[in-house]
Amino acid sequence: MSQKVTVFGLHAVRSILDNHPDRLVELYVSKERQNDAVNALVQQTHTIGIRPQWVPKHALDKRAEGGNHQGVVATVTSLPTLTEHDFAKLIDDSEQRPLFLVLDGITDPHNLGACLRTADAAGVTAVVVPKDKSVQITPTVRKVASGAAEVVPMVVVTNLARALRELQQLNVWIVGTAGEATKSLYEIDYQGPTAMVMGAEGKGMRRLTRETCDELVSIPLAGSVSSLNVSVASGVCLFEVVRQRNGS
Repeated sequence: MSQKVTVFGLHAVRSILDNHPDRLVELYVSKERQNDAVNALVQQTHTIGIRPQWVPKHALDKRAEGGNHQGVVATVTSLPTLTEHDFAKLIDDSEQRPLFLVLDGITDPHNLGACLRTADAAGVTAVVVPKDKSVQITPTVRKVASGAAEVVPMVVVTNLARALRELQQLNVWIVGTAGEATKSLYEIDYQGPTAMVMGAEGKGMRRLTRETCDELVSIPLAGSVSSLNVSVASGVCLFEVVRQRNGS
């Protein structure tokens, strides 16, 4: 049975209307905020037979739990939860060579939202996260993702190391990122099906995750900082895969 979730922010709500209008249940719009962007969403909502509710801004603040809703908050039915049992179908349905982004214990919703946005831009097949000790999709994640949370499949697994082994059985090459790795990100060939594994903020990958990887790579850093934010590092890694596959 589908659950109802809250989505707020212009980009996130527009993504629902553009990609999954059938999932929209209700749209709440601030009486105090009427501009071209908001009015366009309202008109789009009318075309699918739903009449928006105009409410005071403080009512939206409450629904968005203090998040920056930009004058629009929607109630939508959630996407089905995917598990490791869906890997084979995701690979079969992929229009491009499979590329997974695996996040080992990311706890900051802003980082997860940014990673989803980057994953969408890079054409990732799915984002994989562990069920425990990891942030899941929240209204803040949806807002930061700017609509990507509505289109990028997310796989939630009980045991991450076991899930990686299942990907290996499906001929996916597992590449983990670690600052102490001796191989550079740019030394590896990513032409085949690939899963890029990013470690948690500050801690990196867990031991079992690291031991399951086929390769460990590092991002060469020229400055004084010792590491990059996980969403930035994800972008660097994913777009190296994209660059290689595009032949540039």
